Amino acid sequence: MSLNNSRTRAWLLATTAALSIAGAARAEDAAADAATTVEQVIVTGDITFRNRTNDANPVLSYDLEYFQRFEPVSVGEMLKRVPGVTFTSDVLEFDGVSMRGLPPGYTQILINGRRAPGGEADRSFFVDRIPAELVERIEIIRSPRADQPSEGVAGSLNVILKEGAQLEGGFVKAGALINEDGKVRPSGAVAYAGSSGDTSFWGALNYQGRRNPKKKTSWRYDGSFSDLDNIERQDDTRDGVDISANAELTQQFETGRLRLSGLVVDTDRDEDETSLTYVDAGGGSFTELDEAEVQAERISQQTYQFSADGKFDVMGGVLDFNLGWAGYREDTGARVTAGSDLNDLELDEVVQLDIEDDEYAGGAAYTWAFSNAKLKAGVDLLRKKRNGSEVEFDIDDGEVGDPDPAPGAIYTIEETRIDPFVRYTFTPNEKLTIDAGLRVENTDRDVTSDLGKVNYSKAEWNPSLHLSYAPNSTDQFRASLARTVRRADYSLIAPYLAEEEPTDEDDLRGNPNLTNETSWGLDVGYERRLGAQGIVGVNVFYRDVSDLIELVGTNEESSSGDGRIYEPRNIGSGETWGLEVDFSAPLTAFGMPDTGLFANYTYMDSSVQDPFTGQDRRFTNQPHHVYNAGFIHTVRDLGVSFGASVYSRSAGYESALDETIKVAYTADMEAFIEKRIGDRVVVRLAGMNLLDKKKKETFRKYDGDSVAEILENRANGDIDEGELESERSGSLYQVTLRVAF
Repeated sequence: MSLNNSRTRAWLLATTAALSIAGAARAEDAAADAATTVEQVIVTGDITFRNRTNDANPVLSYDLEYFQRFEPVSVGEMLKRVPGVTFTSDVLEFDGVSMRGLPPGYTQILINGRRAPGGEADRSFFVDRIPAELVERIEIIRSPRADQPSEGVAGSLNVILKEGAQLEGGFVKAGALINEDGKVRPSGAVAYAGSSGDTSFWGALNYQGRRNPKKKTSWRYDGSFSDLDNIERQDDTRDGVDISANAELTQQFETGRLRLSGLVVDTDRDEDETSLTYVDAGGGSFTELDEAEVQAERISQQTYQFSADGKFDVMGGVLDFNLGWAGYREDTGARVTAGSDLNDLELDEVVQLDIEDDEYAGGAAYTWAFSNAKLKAGVDLLRKKRNGSEVEFDIDDGEVGDPDPAPGAIYTIEETRIDPFVRYTFTPNEKLTIDAGLRVENTDRDVTSDLGKVNYSKAEWNPSLHLSYAPNSTDQFRASLARTVRRADYSLIAPYLAEEEPTDEDDLRGNPNLTNETSWGLDVGYERRLGAQGIVGVNVFYRDVSDLIELVGTNEESSSGDGRIYEPRNIGSGETWGLEVDFSAPLTAFGMPDTGLFANYTYMDSSVQDPFTGQDRRFTNQPHHVYNAGFIHTVRDLGVSFGASVYSRSAGYESALDETIKVAYTADMEAFIEKRIGDRVVVRLAGMNLLDKKKKETFRKYDGDSVAEILENRANGDIDEGELESERSGSLYQVTLRVAF
């Protein structure tokens, strides 16, 4: 796809700024005494374990070195090794994060503590687009403080990018991803961190080629799963490139500091899917080709984030402030051709998706310090505008005709938020910390389309209380209570009218008046330090979610005249709870200080009333458990390290009006071996999906001309069609060379 002018200008600006500041920084010969040299980070025989934080609220922190030896390509691949994080993506895809098994829209993604707009309708951000190479650490915020955004019902993930104040030196990386079929995709990176007096700088450029060739087979049966009707075989290859750049410049002053930072991520991916459906040729041999379909999707996505923030001592207190812009652009086109075989294909469908999302944010806060307490008061501001359109084109004699947008398919959402907060931290002694606060999130939203304009305004009062008790240097107890919110999906608040949804006779209409879902959350945990580096933690959580959004039928007649108009409304409630355990420690007590063990386990359950059947079920796709276990061993005399890790989860379930789906995955294993050459060079071989992980789905589909008839068939267990689907991708290998300078 060709680059548009705004995208080209943004890339030139980011790259030129990074290179020019890097040149200025390297022209000086000063070094920061407190900074860690790059070779200490990327060429080391030491094993890194989870950090123990001093935050008043429950936060788990993992440095990049905790993950890097397994060579994660993106933040998504990093997160599969932390407690309570699951994915419902395809094999070898780690995009939408599900914390504690809740759908991705319940997890808040932050970059350097600030929101990151994404292209998904549920406001989630696909973390597989953030390269691991740029990350300093990952923070899991289980429960937010008053001075943090309140949108993480399941929790928040804060991606902290590298900064010059923490590093000194540079590195180059060259690598290759090798698929099971022998196809290779290159990767490369260059980065530098430097300082001159009171000025520090970090800049990095990263290129990552990616390819994921998947094979999927679907067996379709009658309702009893006894008679096979047809078999569909599908080749689905995702092939693309991620190019990213980030830079950070920090200036220290006598009374504080000022920091400028920027991030650009450019993703271009081709998704090509060929589906062949075979029927019985006689004697139970499903070799007769009945239908062929080819889908070509071209995806172009850009994420931009530029910000300035500062912290200064002012009049006996501390003033901190921030100002920034974050943008998201997407231009995706899909073409579907179909026919009786691959030599007889005709154009069947053309769809174009365009999203332009801009967020302007700012904030300021002032902190007063007393002998054993702190009082912080401030306000966060956000101005958001999102233009979206998803248009299907008319097909005339195999040619693309005029666009045929459904009512409301081209829309604009404008949102203004003013969020004042106050936070009081009291430390009566060195063992106990009490943190109490209140955040008031005021939202004013306008939704505009050809169906009209609707305004929504509401204030959410979100109190929080966190207790931390450390009776000694080894043990720490925590308890947190906080109210959080989840904002409605863009696709549900846009006044969009979709015909033949949720059944052929009905229509589905968006509802701009949807209010936010809210949740009261409780976390209670205990951590114990094991020796100088190890740590073990256990945490129980509970969430009581109100104003769940579900589809309901109105009394209005649908466009067909034989059904009703359905729309999403706030009618439900639900709750989820669970237990999280994590462990990481060297085997020093057994005389093996260069062997580290890592393990985590999360048990989850929930109760939600199904909007169609009225029966209790779990949240969509929530597994009962997820676990990860692994080890790393270093042979110092040889300059060699190796390790392996296993990840798995139990099945989840989805429930729609006319079908239920069971989603299950087999185990996933990764391993690495590295060789360090001197103090500045490391060569690493990493293998992913070594157990040939499979995604298996079981579909039970129900038929009927009306909602009532479909529900009656569901209640009676009268399945119209059954389907078993299995997907695999094969092993993936990565070879990397890093050189520090």
